[in-house]
Amino acid sequence: MANNKKEQERAELHRTIWNIANDLRGSVDGWDFKQYVLGMLFYRYISENLTDYINRGEREAGNPGFDFAKLSDAEAEEARTDLVQTRGFFILPSELFQNVRKKAAQDENLNETMEKAFKSIESSAQGGPSEDNFKGLFDDIDVNSNKLGGTVAKRNEKIVKLLNGVGEMKLGDYQDNTIDAFGDAYEFLMGMYASNAGKSGGEYYTPQEVSELLTRITLVGKREVNKVYDPACGSGSLLLNFAKILGKENVRQGFFGQEINITTYNLCRINMFLHDIDYDKFDIGLGDTLTDPLHWDDEPFEAIVSNPPYSIRWDGDANPLLINDPRFSPAGVLAPKSKADLAFIMHSLSWLATSGTAAIVCFPGVMYRGGAEQKIRKYLIDNNYIDCVIQLPSNLFFGTSIATCIMVLKKSKIENSTLFIDATKECVKVTNSNKLTQKNMDAIIDAYTKRVDHDHFVVKVSNTDIAAQDYNLSVSTYVEKEDTREVIDILALNTEIREIVAREQVLRDEIDKIIMEIEVCE
Repeated sequence: MANNKKEQERAELHRTIWNIANDLRGSVDGWDFKQYVLGMLFYRYISENLTDYINRGEREAGNPGFDFAKLSDAEAEEARTDLVQTRGFFILPSELFQNVRKKAAQDENLNETMEKAFKSIESSAQGGPSEDNFKGLFDDIDVNSNKLGGTVAKRNEKIVKLLNGVGEMKLGDYQDNTIDAFGDAYEFLMGMYASNAGKSGGEYYTPQEVSELLTRITLVGKREVNKVYDPACGSGSLLLNFAKILGKENVRQGFFGQEINITTYNLCRINMFLHDIDYDKFDIGLGDTLTDPLHWDDEPFEAIVSNPPYSIRWDGDANPLLINDPRFSPAGVLAPKSKADLAFIMHSLSWLATSGTAAIVCFPGVMYRGGAEQKIRKYLIDNNYIDCVIQLPSNLFFGTSIATCIMVLKKSKIENSTLFIDATKECVKVTNSNKLTQKNMDAIIDAYTKRVDHDHFVVKVSNTDIAAQDYNLSVSTYVEKEDTREVIDILALNTEIREIVAREQVLRDEIDKIIMEIEVCE
């Protein structure tokens, strides 16, 4: 019954978000407009989260009628230093989402009010332990952008609608686990805009089912991990799956990631807060992971998951420093300049803990192409680092119909062999896309865990045999496809044809008789 109620609440939340998006989209491109909706959702969340935290503390201390939102700014200032240390940020009562919203329709300078509030929240963390996690967080919510309207009045009109739309979302009471509602609203928006934005959306969004599958693969045999890492973390959905599946307290030292796109980097940090990950439990960096990795002091990681960009360009051997980089040098060769895929694999392997598992989504070409990529595969197989290769169904990802793979890496394997799983049929069709169901994921995890050969689905191959295949890692090379063609009995078919021909002759004779009789009658 509780589950049914949860689904009803979720459906209502999704409808509300969809209506806000449609009502306000107008001249603003959907993918851009997402920034405004998510930014406002984040503003509401941290305002309510801080207010609730303070109110709970005061009420437990014997002050039942206390409400932080009703204090004057001067009264609230006394708590600033303590709140920055404990929560990582501070908001003046006059700049809380709920108070700005109340006056918004009458505020001719609403854009300035909002801009000032955003700057105040960011600056409250300056010099504190959470500075890096708040810096530039509101950069993408440009309340003075022409995208919102050609005049200040028109822009403010949109901002009022946005404040009201987000303010009216039924996100529940904090005691009723409202964090799920905020997180779910975020994920729905990401999915909605990613599917509508085609390729540009797909760059930043991994379907929830694929995220869950990657997470579950890295957690086989584990109930907790030291920390999790994604070298191309996008909006952070893969990292956050660990909080969902394990519980955030079982990711002991937190969530780490790096992202090259500044807008998505901001979204990732917002996403951490929306999922109630405290500022001291995540560290998301901005920059190019391959040439400027930002977490040298944090590795190794027990769980690494990623869906890095497919076949992008990188410096490769044009940068003389990279061949001596300890992440890439063991293979003796760098990934091609036009295809960085295996550079992400080498980077992830380098930062993987001895007891850890990495699960990385790969473009199929990296499994069979020659040249430098073949030499890197040789290094990975000869050193027994590849645990499993899983061929996924086509049409799983936004923006591409290509059937991708998952490469699973481990550093402490017992057997000198590699598992291959053909999961191309483990999906259901939904409109033009394919989707992994819970049953499909369970089947893949079961095959991965048991490591037992199963016709047309799973095969364990010795690394010697893989070497004999020129280090080809395509699943189709090892897992035989089921022959679904109908078996035909040629002798029975010939007998049937003879019978048909004989019957045909009898019919012809009958027709001839009838024609003769007609002619005689005439």
